[in-house]
Amino acid sequence: MDLHLIDIIISLLTLTAMEIVLGIDNIVFLSIVVGKLPKEQQASGRTIGLLAALGFRIGLLFTVSWLASLTNGLFQVGNFTVTGRDLIMLGGGLFLIAKSTSEIHHKMEEGETDLDTGASPSFLNVIVQIIILDIIFSVDSIITAVGLSGNLMVMVLAVIISLVIMLIFSGKVSDFINEHPTMKILALSFLIMIGVMLFADGLHFHIPKGYIYFSMAFSLLVEFINMRVRKANQSP
Repeated sequence: MDLHLIDIIISLLTLTAMEIVLGIDNIVFLSIVVGKLPKEQQASGRTIGLLAALGFRIGLLFTVSWLASLTNGLFQVGNFTVTGRDLIMLGGGLFLIAKSTSEIHHKMEEGETDLDTGASPSFLNVIVQIIILDIIFSVDSIITAVGLSGNLMVMVLAVIISLVIMLIFSGKVSDFINEHPTMKILALSFLIMIGVMLFADGLHFHIPKGYIYFSMAFSLLVEFINMRVRKANQSP
């Protein structure tokens, strides 16, 4: 097999895996927001949200020169150079922290039953929230992809494959999170952690994503054990 073709295949597999991992944040947020819609609108909300993410990411890949300019300094604050990417990360981090904290506060104050009987947010409102996060996660994801590969078609294929995979599994992830109240709180806690990471990144304090994903995986493992214990205790 041609060495160039092997290199392209390896690059495609690596980028696809990276896009799926980076897309976990997007799916968790999507599950929380779409879960507040009426049941019959949730599938449409997930599909539109992920298709919007696909559109943003492919669009950004075709504006690589503009994307590169996001890392150029816009202005100085003391010795700190602020870039366009910094502003997006800071704004996105604050949005995620505020949104997730607000959701947890409502659950603590009103309880799950009261929330479910309350008025559902409008479909448009949910889609707008999804698009805001799509923009933030897309910029971070595509800047990383451009740094890993210079082949535009490989990057486009990786984005399409990863989004199709996420579209297939997003429904199951959403249903699982929304059917288990403790898992929903855990997901919201993850989003706060991701928001802090984005905000810190905007301030040039880099927190390795591996730490975040390891803590998420460990917390999930503990919660799965708790769920098994609760189920065993409820059995006659």
